[in-house]
Amino acid sequence: MAGGITETGEPYSDYVGLVYMFNLIVGTGALTMPRAFATAGWVVSLALITFLGFMSYMTTTFMIEAMAAANAQLRWKRREQEETDDTDSASELSDDDDGGGGGRGRSAPETRPILSVQRSAGHADPFDITERVEMGQMASMFFNKVGVNMFYICIIVYLYGDLAIYAAAVPISLMEVACGNHSCSAGSVKYNDTDPCWGVMTRKDAYRVFLSIFTLLLGPFIFFNAQKTKYLQILTSLMRWMAFVMMIVLALVRIGKGAGEGRPPPAALAGVPNLFGVCVYSFMCQHSLPSLLTPIADKRRVGSLVLADYALILGFYVLLSLTAVFCFDSSLLHDMYTLNFTDNCGVLDVAALRYFLGLFPVFTISTNFPIIAVTLRNNWKTLFHREGGAPYPWLVDRVFFPVLTLAPPILVAFFTHNLESLVGITGAYAGTGIQYVTPACLVYYGRRHLEPVVERDAVNKHRSPFRHVAWVWFVLLWAASSLVFVTVNIVLSETRK
Repeated sequence: MAGGITETGEPYSDYVGLVYMFNLIVGTGALTMPRAFATAGWVVSLALITFLGFMSYMTTTFMIEAMAAANAQLRWKRREQEETDDTDSASELSDDDDGGGGGRGRSAPETRPILSVQRSAGHADPFDITERVEMGQMASMFFNKVGVNMFYICIIVYLYGDLAIYAAAVPISLMEVACGNHSCSAGSVKYNDTDPCWGVMTRKDAYRVFLSIFTLLLGPFIFFNAQKTKYLQILTSLMRWMAFVMMIVLALVRIGKGAGEGRPPPAALAGVPNLFGVCVYSFMCQHSLPSLLTPIADKRRVGSLVLADYALILGFYVLLSLTAVFCFDSSLLHDMYTLNFTDNCGVLDVAALRYFLGLFPVFTISTNFPIIAVTLRNNWKTLFHREGGAPYPWLVDRVFFPVLTLAPPILVAFFTHNLESLVGITGAYAGTGIQYVTPACLVYYGRRHLEPVVERDAVNKHRSPFRHVAWVWFVLLWAASSLVFVTVNIVLSETRK
């Protein structure tokens, strides 16, 4: 995230890129969406998730255009540097020919439009996305110092929220499997933290024990560089598909038998702010688009495939959430939707499958936790980058930054495991900055940076369908008004308590 241009990785087809994008977006946020649907009302939720899906798609097209602009900017700078070097070499040769005299002045090379530079050199379209430029690098290219620092603060807060959600989700799942009812002697039950688990140990105590084990097992990875293997990614993707399809089918079967208990209201405005945060979090992919889209070999259909991906994801979220709210009583829906299947034998009476769904977040989230933590650690290092690129002292590099990364989310997870609130707050605040504000600003300033060096007939082939500047201002206005609305609602909710 914090680095500049890196290798693009092994090329793959556009359909593989579509699958990768689907797997990235459909994650932990999807498991918290059913409860958010139930608290906000199913009609309101349908309208809001559709609108937020559209907004996320729009800013994704902004990001793709900004990626193309960043590639063009880098090509222009590289070509300009080559011309400068050639001019210097020619001047030195000329001086040598004149015997070191002549007093010939050296003038700076004239900056030619980028398109003519590329055409004269016989190169491909300057807007080809061939080099991976991460969001942080684009911010450094197009923003001033204040804007760059604001971006890094925003991405750091978002990653902290992500880690806190993951640190809470794994112990919750383990606690439910260890302390829940698996005997099929009762229906779905929602337990309290003070209910007993093992002897005198309460469920809250068990949760904290599992959180401690989770920290001890995965925390050390943050002090080193963790890499996600290809086969582990394939395995977790298969488990994700199996779990989500199983939950949708089981809920549909129960509703089809007339045994559905859910009677959700059509609208409940009090739950809208939290639903907003959950939906923003659940559509988040903008920060990973350079890594996902750059390796695609043929990008001619990227725009239409991204649109198809968003339509598929929106349909998937709606199907998962609607089947959930009409299958289960709203008061019994868990923050982590998989938990509704672990102790309800009326929905799933196969013990092995109940354990699989109960432990599903443990396997998938645990593999992502070190990756996100290392990304956050590297962003901290970039934010406090030392002048001249001097290395940090060993104690700061190997101890301070990893502890700074690990301690806050673990402390947050220790004091609260309310996943709905964690996801809502992370999505509403930091998520708004990453998903709306940053892409809108990148595409706006990217266009301005290229205006002086691009010929008038040059067209960014990856430009957004929402190319008018009014769309940029609409996104920024929506982001600002949403944050005000969420903040006012949170304040009013606290004053009513």
